[in-house]
Amino acid sequence: MYEIDLSTQKQTLLKQQEVPGGFDSANYVSERHWATAPDGTRVPISLVRHKSFAVSPQSPLLLYGYGSYGMSTDPYFSISALPLLDRGVIYAIAHIRGGQELGRHWYDSGKLLQKTNTFTDFIACADHLVAIGYTSHDRLVIRGGSAGGLLLGAVLNLRPDVCKAACLSVPFVDALNTMLDDTLPLTVGEYEEWGNPNEKQYYDHILSYSPYDNIQAKDYPNVLVLTGFHDTNVSYWEPAKWVAKLREHKTDNNLLLLKTNMVAGHSGASGRYDAIRETAYEYAFMLAILGLNS
Repeated sequence: MYEIDLSTQKQTLLKQQEVPGGFDSANYVSERHWATAPDGTRVPISLVRHKSFAVSPQSPLLLYGYGSYGMSTDPYFSISALPLLDRGVIYAIAHIRGGQELGRHWYDSGKLLQKTNTFTDFIACADHLVAIGYTSHDRLVIRGGSAGGLLLGAVLNLRPDVCKAACLSVPFVDALNTMLDDTLPLTVGEYEEWGNPNEKQYYDHILSYSPYDNIQAKDYPNVLVLTGFHDTNVSYWEPAKWVAKLREHKTDNNLLLLKTNMVAGHSGASGRYDAIRETAYEYAFMLAILGLNS
């Protein structure tokens, strides 16, 4: 937090978050990149990395995405990213359509009958980072939760070769069946985001990308799914049935793990240390897949 003298533009630091463990912000660099979507739209990517690790196609990279409800994923400082950055993992955010980073039109072009733009934008971001030599598909992990879990589920069906591993938290993966059940507390309000599947055009469109309905007999990457038994936003049976169907149809021998927290809701474990342990579990999966767990 800074105080700025508007007449002289002088900045005075008033408060800065304390970071234990010898943190030095000069060791890290933030970058902005632009990917090109299939329809020619330029999609921004925010990226942070540790300066001491050279960038190469062998660099491990974690790509995060959400892209729904007009919620912008702003790049902000996060202590929880440091254990990855300090191991040489590049952390990137794909500012895909469905969010509102570039204005209202960015949201409108990633919802309802244009929802698939969200998925192809994310794939374009992953491919771009590979193309510029920041990573390779077999060194890439993708991550998302809730509607971001729907994003990842759709991406895995479209391009299962896009990554080495995927981490889905409380994922909305049974979109069509959930949107057809108006007895669920959130369904009717969600018509504004996904459309009302009782109307044929929306039924057909949701069916075209719903992760559960589009699982095929083919190779998928390593997958970790985290959910909460008391989740009232995305019921625990959605990821459970998605994992069961994926386990039945996939043709690979990669890991497919489902971890259900029996005392958690949509926001994951409550309590400071339980939340840290949950993040550590997810990171342990990523680092093990990337060969960085030693």
